[in-house]
Amino acid sequence: MIRTAILGASGYVGGELLRLLAAHPQLLPAKLCGGSNAGQGLGIVHPHLAACYPNAVIERFDESLLEGIDLVFAAMPHGHSQTLAGTILDKAIPFVDLGADFRLGDASTYERWYGHAHQSPELLGEFVYGIPELNREAIRGVKAVAAAGCYATAAILALKPLVDAGLIEAESLIVDAASGVSGAGREAKEMTGFSTVDGSFSAYGLLSHRHTAEMEIALGGTVLFTPHLVPMTRGILATCYGTARAACDPLQELQAAYDAEPFVHVTGQPPATKWVSGSNGVQLTARYDERTCRIVALCAIDNLGKGAAGQMIQCANLMLGLEETAGLTTIGVYP
Repeated sequence: MIRTAILGASGYVGGELLRLLAAHPQLLPAKLCGGSNAGQGLGIVHPHLAACYPNAVIERFDESLLEGIDLVFAAMPHGHSQTLAGTILDKAIPFVDLGADFRLGDASTYERWYGHAHQSPELLGEFVYGIPELNREAIRGVKAVAAAGCYATAAILALKPLVDAGLIEAESLIVDAASGVSGAGREAKEMTGFSTVDGSFSAYGLLSHRHTAEMEIALGGTVLFTPHLVPMTRGILATCYGTARAACDPLQELQAAYDAEPFVHVTGQPPATKWVSGSNGVQLTARYDERTCRIVALCAIDNLGKGAAGQMIQCANLMLGLEETAGLTTIGVYP
């Protein structure tokens, strides 16, 4: 078995990693690290996992915990990975990081979007951007992957084939995406409390959401991105627009692009988040509007699945030479 450490095991993504790894044939969660929950049994922090990991305990991270570890997953708040990545990479342990710390590739772009200097700019070039459908061959065998953001994953998968095929103007992209509340993390906040969210639908991060940078780098264009908060627990629906270069069939282009992809399903129906809940699946569709000469493409993913834990495992499978689909499914939990 491949002994795996999870940093940030007490959060929602950490819990989802553990749920998925319980069914993985080769990845064994050996060390579970957390901050404020250190010292607590996993069943206290994640009651739904108690029967599967009855003796597991959350520990406070220490470099000594990496002894005998074959793979590290990090699902920590932004900024934390910058201080730990050097230690992990120096030990030549394969590392999949979900934080935004190493996604953007250069220090100046990072500072522009995150408002402060990067603490480990010398490590930025060590990481491959983690969307397997884009970077599969680069991910194979590499030691460090920066898994993509959840919103960015949805928008890029919807738009990338259309931009690359020249069907859509790369400088005209608009992304409106709505996410479940779990995307904001487990920490209690007024913005995501029940009384604030229930029965409401709101936009946030106007003009400045940090996932915009990932979208623009991957798509090679200009993106106006507006995220929204939906009163549901999990899921993302991204509705993406752009000016068409000419009359076209974007649905056919998506079908051709993703025909061999194990987790992507292109459908003639507008997708719904329920279709992919609890899975690593992606549901896509697209239309050309003759009246406005625009293309609309829609993508549904689970923000904790393909948008986080599922994609991390998919990347790890590639890095370690395992079957890419190991421990993952496209089957959603419905209703």
